[in-house]
Amino acid sequence: MKKSLLALAALSAIAGAAQAQSSVTLYGIVDAAVRISDNEGAGKDTVTRMVGGGLSQSRWGMTINEDLGGGLRAVANMEQRFTSDDGALANVAQWSQVWVGLQSSTLGRVTLGRQYSVIFDVVTSTYPSFKFSPYIETFKHETVFMGNGGTNAGAAATNYYARFPNSVKYTLATGGLLLAAQVSAGEGSPDVAKSMGLAGRYTFGAFALGGGYIQTEALNGTKADNYNIGGSFTSGPFYANVAYYKNEWDTGYPVTQIPTLLLGTGLTVALPTIAGQTKERELTTAGVTFNITPALLIGGQYWYIEQSNTAGVNTGKIDSFAFLVDYAFSKRTDAYAVVDYVKLKGGMIVNGTQAAVGGPADDRTSFMVGVRHRF
Repeated sequence: MKKSLLALAALSAIAGAAQAQSSVTLYGIVDAAVRISDNEGAGKDTVTRMVGGGLSQSRWGMTINEDLGGGLRAVANMEQRFTSDDGALANVAQWSQVWVGLQSSTLGRVTLGRQYSVIFDVVTSTYPSFKFSPYIETFKHETVFMGNGGTNAGAAATNYYARFPNSVKYTLATGGLLLAAQVSAGEGSPDVAKSMGLAGRYTFGAFALGGGYIQTEALNGTKADNYNIGGSFTSGPFYANVAYYKNEWDTGYPVTQIPTLLLGTGLTVALPTIAGQTKERELTTAGVTFNITPALLIGGQYWYIEQSNTAGVNTGKIDSFAFLVDYAFSKRTDAYAVVDYVKLKGGMIVNGTQAAVGGPADDRTSFMVGVRHRF
């Protein structure tokens, strides 16, 4: 009897130790806001709507981490996104992220599946537009410059942009240096591009510098090159960032794989992506964030976007900025107010309609207030 009890106690101890070496963490964000925008539609109306993600897209996910011994860990992630205003899934076609991999304390990490591009990783960790949120969900420009991994928003539901399916990513961090590489397979799908990319980051004192490159290849053999470089400075309550992005497309690159720009909920601006003509798109951005108190933060960001085409016509430019105030009730819950402005110049397409005198307005001002909870 004593031997049986001792054996049972030993097995329980082993099982407890094994459980202690593995963890599954549930995480998420629930964000909702009320947004008021002017100059909507041909009537140039003022529209009030609730958005299911003002600063951040609402989401939930699980991270898995298992200690395999000898400095080796198994890691995995599953994440889905939704809109908190109506409870709908953000993309019913697939999970936002699903990947699994191995991580070594000395050799780096390898992950496989649908995951963020190396450019996205470097941008959000090194020079995001806002320190407490990489970008404003309802007013984001940067993400469509981070890889062009799939079809645009007007063509299909499968949008990749900053995430790539069928991808393998390697990351190595040592001291202040981070290096990353990725490859992804097209696997014959008409709306999934092959890709290869490299990125790096270096931090020293209050400064951080980084950049990356991704090349995507469509089924017809044409290619898109995506570049990015930027830096940031952080000193006490002060944070500043500056970055430059550029996309270049071969003649004949599928229009359906050139992403549109989301410039505020209800305002999708497609700088004309004309078959055989779209050549390049550039984004320059800079901004500052300042903590007035540990709980109260203010920030501002400016974006300038320009696109050119091989025909020399239907080019376009965008000037835009956003100013925000955020108050943290706790480490998990904050409330925010945002004012943003967009000015279109040149041959823009606004919600599918060519911008012209007497047509849709070429500028828009929006005001938004919301609450965000992170767990």
